[in-house]
Amino acid sequence: QVQLVESGGGLVQAGGSLRLSCAASGSIFSINAMGWYRQAPGKQRELVAAISSGGNTNYADSVKGRFTISRDNAKNTVYLQMNSLKPEDTAVYYCSAEVVHTTLKEYDYWGQGTQVTVSS
Repeated sequence: QVQLVESGGGLVQAGGSLRLSCAASGSIFSINAMGWYRQAPGKQRELVAAISSGGNTNYADSVKGRFTISRDNAKNTVYLQMNSLKPEDTAVYYCSAEVVHTTLKEYDYWGQGTQVTVSS
């Protein structure tokens, strides 16, 4: 089994910053893409940012220039640095990972979610 444990959410004023972390543990051989998604009340879950095992990144247009995704492959951890936060960034943020097990089979995993609230 594999677990993704997120941390770093909280309440921040508009214009502030937060850094989310997500650490994967368990029967991991390697991890391919990792990403962050978010879901606001009454809205569908949307991709915020993703990063490949080689470090290639892509971002939602709404966060480009404000958010930065990175990863530490040695620690099986992905980060999301969020700057210049806006009230519309308020959501539950979920990390995801494409994990190759020690059995060499690949499965997708999700974290439990962490709340980010940006006050105006």
